[in-house]
Amino acid sequence: MRATSILGASVGPDFGAVSGAGDLRTIVGALLTYGLIIAVLMLVLCAATWAIASGSGNWHTAQKAKLGCFVALGGASLTGAALTWANWLLGVGAHL
Repeated sequence: MRATSILGASVGPDFGAVSGAGDLRTIVGALLTYGLIIAVLMLVLCAATWAIASGSGNWHTAQKAKLGCFVALGGASLTGAALTWANWLLGVGAHL
């Protein structure tokens, strides 16, 4: 941690001021894990529905299941990107 001196006063962030920072990281990690698990389960469910509906000739249901697959892929991507972005921000914040 680097402090900046302004008129003789030392100014810098105090990362130890929040007592529950470790617990907060654990909670956020658990929520991201649940998000990824739910996205993968929805992808499997929608892919199975898409296959069954296409095979039986129900095109409306197949179209909705295909859209569900794309939404589940987007959700999994955004959840993974959120974890990467949070780790990057924590790394940048330590150098400010």
